Amino acid sequence: MTREELKAAAVSMLDRAYCPYSHFPVGAALECSDGTVYTGCNIENAAFSPTLCAERTAVAKAVSEGHTDFVRIAVAGRSDDFCVPCAVCRQVLREFAPEIEVICLNSRGEELALPLSALLPHSFGPEFLSHDPA
Repeated sequence: MTREELKAAAVSMLDRAYCPYSHFPVGAALECSDGTVYTGCNIENAAFSPTLCAERTAVAKAVSEGHTDFVRIAVAGRSDDFCVPCAVCRQVLREFAPEIEVICLNSRGEELALPLSALLPHSFGPEFLSHDPA
């Protein structure tokens, strides 16, 4: 999939977002190392805490289908500013792909592309959880 196709897939998810509270639709398209792409949109909930972000929706779909090797994700919003992943989404992406490329889009289709390590420096990952009691 080309970069432009990935970005278009993220944008296409904006219309599927369920965001009656924030009115801030977000779409995501997550590319795996084998070229498979999983899309997601934000899904809000009146209790707020159970709300799923678009990025985590895409990750959950990918992982549930056996894919955990991610190379890049495009995140689209309808705001003037770039739509960047929240801290929880950054941590979820870090679990699987510490150096994933994150392509943040704004309403004009402009992009800001960064490695996840720039968005989540000094991050905590599975390598910190030693099963060795010593």
